[in-house]
Order: sequence, then C-alpha cells, then structure tokens
Amino acid sequence: MDRLDKVALRNLILAQLKADRDLLLQAASAAHAAATHAENIPDSKYETLSIEASYIAQGQANRAQEISLAMESFRQLDPKNFTPHDPIRLGALVLLEDEDGHQRLILLGPAAGGLKLSFPQGEIMVITPDSPLGENLLGRQVGDVVELAVAGRLREYEILTIS
Repeated sequence: MDRLDKVALRNLILAQLKADRDLLLQAASAAHAAATHAENIPDSKYETLSIEASYIAQGQANRAQEISLAMESFRQLDPKNFTPHDPIRLGALVLLEDEDGHQRLILLGPAAGGLKLSFPQGEIMVITPDSPLGENLLGRQVGDVVELAVAGRLREYEILTIS
C-alpha cells in the first residue's frame, strides 16, 4: 500500500463531517420554522404537526452537536504514521484481508464510526474502539488474525499493514 497522507485524510474527514453537520443544522432550522409557524399552531389536541416538527428539530440539532464533538476529536488526533511493528491504536490505518481475499482499509478513529471516504488508495472506513472490530484490533500487529462474527458467521481478518 502506498504511503497515505494522514493529514489529507483527516482534512477529508473533517470536511465530510462539516458538510453533514451543516446539512443537519439547515434541516433543524427548517423544522424549527415549521414548528413555530403560525399556520401550524394546533387548534385541537389532535393536530400535532407543530409538536412533531419540534421533535425533529431537536433531534437534528442533537445530531449536529454530536458531529461537532466528533470534529473536535479528529482535530486533536495526532496524524502519526505507524511502523509495521507498532501495535494498533487510535489513529492507525489498517489494511485487512478476509479469508476470501477481500481487502479493506480501516481507520481507527475517535468518533464517526461507519463514515466511508474515497481516497486514491481505495475506500477507507472509519471505525471506533467501541465497535467490535475496533475492540478486536486494539493492540494487535501486522500478521495477527482477528475473528469477528458477521451476520451470524465467524470471519477471520488478517492484518496486512499498519500505517
């Protein structure tokens, strides 16, 4: 695997998270406007559009706050490169191969688990140490094999590289 620019990767993650947060804040603002619009003031207890819109606005605002916290976590993450002899820890980019020969790049990040990014080296998925795979990878090294139950089936993943 070619050496990956982790600062560029972190910037791409921050840009994606910012775009997601900005979209949520716009949606929360629109939902808030709907909740407080004069036409949506209920005339009876059965007219709940205003209440429903306020719940949506609050949920979107809460998610936007979670994304802001994730952004701060990535800003503080040291984009250090690991050697093949280093154990996996936060900030490690790991190339895994399953028993069928399929490879995937995983970034062990502080937040934003499930985020997928396109990079010249391929798709990179962010996982956190709280995920089952992240928990299994912590402390492992190149050549180790980790097992993970996926869709009720035990799968093995070999750690090919760490950077």
